[in-house]
Amino acid sequence: MRIVRLANFITGSSGGLRTALRELGTGYLAAGHQPVLVVPGAADADEDTAQGRVITVAGPVVPGTGGYRVLLGRSRVRRLLTELAPDRLEVSDRTTLRWTGQWARQHGVPALMVSHETLDGLLRLPFGVRSAGPAKLTDRITERIADRLNAATAAAYDRVVCTTEWAAREFTRIGVDNLARVPLGVDLDQFHPRRHDEAVRERYAPNGELLVLHCARLSAEKCPERVLAALAALRDRGVPAVGVIVGTGPRQAGLRAHAVEAGLTVHFANYVGDRDEVARLLASADVVIAPGPVETFGLAALEALASGTPVVVAAESALPEVIGDAGLAVAGGGQEYADAICELAGRPVAARRAAARRRAEGFPWSAAVDGFLRAHRVAAGADQTARADQFAGADRTARAARSGFEPESGTAYDSAGRGHRSARARR
Repeated sequence: MRIVRLANFITGSSGGLRTALRELGTGYLAAGHQPVLVVPGAADADEDTAQGRVITVAGPVVPGTGGYRVLLGRSRVRRLLTELAPDRLEVSDRTTLRWTGQWARQHGVPALMVSHETLDGLLRLPFGVRSAGPAKLTDRITERIADRLNAATAAAYDRVVCTTEWAAREFTRIGVDNLARVPLGVDLDQFHPRRHDEAVRERYAPNGELLVLHCARLSAEKCPERVLAALAALRDRGVPAVGVIVGTGPRQAGLRAHAVEAGLTVHFANYVGDRDEVARLLASADVVIAPGPVETFGLAALEALASGTPVVVAAESALPEVIGDAGLAVAGGGQEYADAICELAGRPVAARRAAARRRAEGFPWSAAVDGFLRAHRVAAGADQTARADQFAGADRTARAARSGFEPESGTAYDSAGRGHRSARARR
């Protein structure tokens, strides 16, 4: 089948979303399908790649985003969709591209919306992340706005795909029943403990310092300031530590200035396009820190685990359910992150690296591809016996159990691992 995929808010130096699109497209192609990816760019282009056909449509840069572009002009996108004549539509932007669900319904094309972000969390971010206790007025207002937008998204598409239980909560709380949970994956060959490189450590930590790595876009939702706060707390305790920050974004200049002013040893590596180099960095670090409070999956954290490096994550994000016991979740600021870094670094090296790798092995990209293709079949009504089973039978369920990742709530499993659910997908 021809699977046309639309995505926005990516750049040539994008991280997780670009990786997910590439890996899913490659998997679709290997499974015998015809994936076509439509993305915005600086100029029009049309090329055949390892992930299938990629069509780039010239689109403007969104101000203040550090280079993100969007597909504008509905008429052109409509014409392109008509020309491509998709058998399935897969959309990775529930803001500016939500209207394509209506196009798909009008043309009889089963459609998926992939939720790569949390509207609830992004709307709250300017007011501070919600903490335990009674909800603030701003929390209630942003939640109400998110609920209305999410209900509209669920109504417009045959299936909404979320990558974690945490990401799905903003849909389940409003009773959305056309929801699938499919975790993303990691390239277990590319990211491996064998990529550990003493030359990397000599470059950044020549005196045996604790090497703390952060790999993400340097933007508000990633909260990179927490990395500097953790490094400052480590320094104040007399812990010799250096930071390496891989990535670019609108907050980069401010972070550089802060690091210099605070007298911190931080290396800004900018965007690293060489995946082998990224793999070496991840495998050579002592600890990776992923402090973004609204992360819905965290591919970089999973790549770190696959590389044998434990991760410190934000407790308020989805990452605790991804990392399991191969890292630590933190609620707090620099002191709490420093505590977690020290605890992980104090564990026996072989044990912590083995635990990290073992956790990542529960998330192969092959399972993610299977899950997304199954979601497409369910959206088309082709699989009536497993409308909520996104883990592809007993083998997938076993992998999920080994990794500790819970399948979709509300699904009952029979002895063969098939899931059954009575509720029909909302139309």
